[in-house]
Amino acid sequence: MSGVLFVISAPSGAGKSTLLAALKKRAGGFGYSVSHTTRDARGREKDGVDYHFVDRMTFKEMVKAGSFVEWAKVYNDLYGTSFSGIEKQTASGFDVLLDIDPQGAKNIKKKFKDSVLIYVLPPSMEILEKRIRDRGADSESVIEHRMKEAPQQIKACVWYDYIIINDDLERAVEEAKAIVISERCKTIRRLPDAKKLFDISSP
Repeated sequence: MSGVLFVISAPSGAGKSTLLAALKKRAGGFGYSVSHTTRDARGREKDGVDYHFVDRMTFKEMVKAGSFVEWAKVYNDLYGTSFSGIEKQTASGFDVLLDIDPQGAKNIKKKFKDSVLIYVLPPSMEILEKRIRDRGADSESVIEHRMKEAPQQIKACVWYDYIIINDDLERAVEEAKAIVISERCKTIRRLPDAKKLFDISSP
């Protein structure tokens, strides 16, 4: 059976990356499609692990070649998710976690109808700004831009399948884990295995 494609989005500073890291450890069974981006690496990020860091010319050539299932411009940088990265993992039976913005999530849902979309919200705009400032990775102009864009991004949560409010990381991770387990146990995904174990005929 093919793996499940999970898409997780959030405004910058909502704690999405921390949640994803914890979810992968607790739920297990995940592959991970590493996205391409034209932005510079931050902190301890490594090429090929956190992102495939490429220049704009290389990225645009990939767009022309139809390599991306989705790509988008976010804060003056380009991000893309390749077909090969996703399909290689799901075909091997691994679930895939995609960390992308609402624009990309909408494109994913159009092309992968069974994908599961999860939106992570901060407890408030004030806490969102504090988290962005506390990480010390952005200039004042970038922070102002992110805060200006956040309300519009947050509105996208209305068409996601699930919403998690990250006011407590432990609870947020457990909610994400519960979503993953629930999706994995759906009849459409478990029935092939059940038929191998028991004499079950379709109604």
